[in-house]
Amino acid sequence: MDKIELEILGLSSSHTQTGSFALVLGEVTGNRRLPIIIGMFEAQAIAIEIEKITPNRPMTHDLFKSFADGFGYSVQEIMISKLREGVFFAQIIASDGEKLVEIDARPSDAIAIGIRFNVPVFTNESIMSEAGIVLNEGEEEEEEETEEHEEDLGDEGASIDRAVKEMEEEAEKELQHSEDSFEKYSKSQLEEMLDEALHEERYEEAAKIRDELNKRG
Repeated sequence: MDKIELEILGLSSSHTQTGSFALVLGEVTGNRRLPIIIGMFEAQAIAIEIEKITPNRPMTHDLFKSFADGFGYSVQEIMISKLREGVFFAQIIASDGEKLVEIDARPSDAIAIGIRFNVPVFTNESIMSEAGIVLNEGEEEEEEETEEHEEDLGDEGASIDRAVKEMEEEAEKELQHSEDSFEKYSKSQLEEMLDEALHEERYEEAAKIRDELNKRG
């Protein structure tokens, strides 16, 4: 199966899912775009690596790289391999110099790790045909004008910078939802909210709900 190389074009807040971000990937040799909805923390992990920001403590994806380096493994490429019922699946292709290992992962995690190893991201024609968005000439010209405008401002990473600011705003909103904000809900409502938070992988919120439930016994 032919592989299609992708590049990261930008991150923007999702208009369909609150607290999520759209990671926009584009064909290196084509005009199709592949948007993937990812969580805020994965978006942050991608953005800070692109911007070469060093966090105070290693993030999970930094830990993965250190762990792999320590055992002599290196990532060769990232493959967005499947699309089932609107959900993307990816593989991290790693090697110890003798054998290749394929590790299943979410695209957001795989790409966050891939950029730390500076490796290419690929997908296949089946996925691009099903989920890719083809830009027409007018959209391409508008996109090029936007990129030129950003370069004129001396801000090559403008879309990433905006995403980082949006993530900071989202984080501030999350902080406003302190444990006290859950006091008004009944125990059964909290249990439903906990299930929903876990399903959507909003673990920080889930921990706060769990703590509130523990208080009530």
